[in-house]
Amino acid sequence: MRQNTIDLTLEEIRAALEAENIHGAIQALHRLRPADRADAFSDLDDNSQQVLLTELDIETTADLLEELEDLTAADMADTLTTERLADVLDEMEPDEAADVLGDLTPERAAEALAEMEDAQEVIPLLEHEDETAGGLMTTSFIALSPENTANEAVQILRRIRPDTEIPYYLYVVDSNYRLTGIVGLRELVIASPANTVMEIMDPEVIYATTTMDQEVAANIMARYDLAALPVLNEEGRLQGVITHDDLYDVLEEEATEDIYRLANVADGDLTIHSPISLSVRRRLPWLFLNTLTALFAAWVISHYETLIAQIAILAVFQSVVAGMGGNAGTQSLAMVVRAIALGDISTRNALRTIVKEGGTGIIQGICVGIAVGLGVYLWKGNIFLGLVLCLALIGNMFVAVVVGTMVPLLLKAVKLDPALASSVLVTAVTDSVGFFLFLSLAAVFQGYL
Repeated sequence: MRQNTIDLTLEEIRAALEAENIHGAIQALHRLRPADRADAFSDLDDNSQQVLLTELDIETTADLLEELEDLTAADMADTLTTERLADVLDEMEPDEAADVLGDLTPERAAEALAEMEDAQEVIPLLEHEDETAGGLMTTSFIALSPENTANEAVQILRRIRPDTEIPYYLYVVDSNYRLTGIVGLRELVIASPANTVMEIMDPEVIYATTTMDQEVAANIMARYDLAALPVLNEEGRLQGVITHDDLYDVLEEEATEDIYRLANVADGDLTIHSPISLSVRRRLPWLFLNTLTALFAAWVISHYETLIAQIAILAVFQSVVAGMGGNAGTQSLAMVVRAIALGDISTRNALRTIVKEGGTGIIQGICVGIAVGLGVYLWKGNIFLGLVLCLALIGNMFVAVVVGTMVPLLLKAVKLDPALASSVLVTAVTDSVGFFLFLSLAAVFQGYL
């Protein structure tokens, strides 16, 4: 239903633009929700986007930049005049404005900041790395003093009139802006008007630090089911808040990054709509690395050329051993990378995990090996060929799950992304070991094959 609505609106927008009815195109775009509006806008050609962007009002343009992908939003922002860009950034949430500014050139960002009215809300956010809690937080939050009464707090809310982006958590800070507690809107409303905030606040506050990795902060929010997470600096002073919408963005970004890297795509910003030149540039290097590992496996096979020439049937079945090993290794690899991302594996239980996965690999190898060995015996009528396949599968699937478990743990230990090179290394090992085991066993039983 949603996609049909977007498609129908796109047809209406294109028809209006062809008729040079820009007002009609904008009206059609406005009928969509902000997120759907961004999807529709992204599907238009560059010329149509530019025509609409110059005619949209400031608020709609701000909503659009907030919903677009970071790089696309930066490209769109770069086409605006400095004065218009400053107005749009003032209308955006501080964290979203900081994201756009961070993707512009330093000169362009400085020009826009100089024209902004609310630059002081955005500048502190630009000091933090993109993928940290500090880079993710927004400065849109409400802070109270412990001495404020419940009635005073309600009056403050009425005066500020917070927009819907601000979760209804109110943070309590001392005179040095150190976080001392948190109070929910419900507690504030049901409290006696004369009660002080200190009397009704919860002093046990879960928080992040500005330098904390964004994935860790997102996992904290998910673990404790938080709608918002306060962010403190090294002195314990409240710097900002991570909101629930940022949580979804981070989890999606990190999940995309892990999935891509398991498939040897290093850039999590790539999408199916990325330009061909960019896709080739970011994906081709890993294919070259895979080529080297494939050539290494071919080098292993080359040592058994004479054996394969004498017993041609071996060439038919060697890929079965390598392929099943690769599948088993990938299963373990995916589970371990996920466990590392969620913090479920530590140095204390790493050995136990390796032993457990090794046992799983042996049992899987025995089950698959017996099934394949029996099937090959019934097919080819040679019990020794089935035995060779069975033993090779047991050995390679055991090696595969152990390597699939150990490689991401070792990469994590040396401060590398466990998902980045794991699949290349695991595939190289399972292919090479699989070919070696199968052909070596075939050499032992050569006289019976």
